Amino acid sequence: MKLLRRRFLHLAAGAAALPAMARIARAETYPAKPVRIVVGIPAGGPIDISARLIGQWLSERLGQQFIIDNRPGAGGNIGTEAVVRAPADGYTLLLAYASSAINATLFDKLNYEFIRDIAPIATINRIPLVLETHPSFPVKTVSELITFAKANPAKVNMASPGNGTAPHVAGELFNMMAGVNIVHVPYRGSGPMLTDLLGGQVQVAFDGLSSSIEHVRADRLRALAVATTTRLEALPDILTVGDSVPGFEASGWCGVGAPRNTSIEIVDKLNKEINAGLADPKIKARLADLGTTPFMGTPSDFGRFIAAETAKWAKVVKFAGLKPE
Repeated sequence: MKLLRRRFLHLAAGAAALPAMARIARAETYPAKPVRIVVGIPAGGPIDISARLIGQWLSERLGQQFIIDNRPGAGGNIGTEAVVRAPADGYTLLLAYASSAINATLFDKLNYEFIRDIAPIATINRIPLVLETHPSFPVKTVSELITFAKANPAKVNMASPGNGTAPHVAGELFNMMAGVNIVHVPYRGSGPMLTDLLGGQVQVAFDGLSSSIEHVRADRLRALAVATTTRLEALPDILTVGDSVPGFEASGWCGVGAPRNTSIEIVDKLNKEINAGLADPKIKARLADLGTTPFMGTPSDFGRFIAAETAKWAKVVKFAGLKPE
């Protein structure tokens, strides 16, 4: 009887190990065909280029094409839903970015829950934001902006590349934390926004470092502060917003995710390769050219970061009463 029981337990243990062995075997041969990275915005700009840099790196390292699939629309939700509905086999990935966390509260009815339905794989980079004004606007520091805005409520305009974008919610976070009422003026993209800011049609904006830095250096725009927690190497003399508004931080970011239930072996393999890319001098240089900084971590680190970002921006969305366009 004991012999039969021992044999049964041995067979049961072997059967339980089979799925794990199969997953490991699949991970060892992964990828066996091309992989899509879905990007929920049009081609061009630091987010899309970040995806292409990592896609090219993974193609070279893993011997299969990682193809960028741009699916813009609904603030990135169309692309995200396409990944949520895809098989959890590692062959459809998502380029997640700041709006992925913002949209969780901005949109009342989504056909998915980002934290639940997307498995975090790896962070890629942070995209610093700069608080800037047109030179004709009579403020030169964050403190002066706050004083001016309080003396002129709802008379200062703050441009953004669109409702619910990282620069937009950064502006609303500034309103909330500084106790001011600066009016949001949405544009359809960074290009039109920057054109009007340079022309003086709007007074203030949070903008990505990569698109602003040359204008700041040429004195076509005045940088009041950077929105990161520490000063930026590219603008070493510019203070942080947090120097005047303690605790303030806002930035864009990129990372890679997959449909939930994607095997941990595939997730870990991709995480290892992406982190190797972020440590490579050529990739680091290209990210620096984009005005971004490498952002490395484990899948668990990324998961905690997404949860923190989602909670942070939920407070801002509710405070400002934001709604999608």
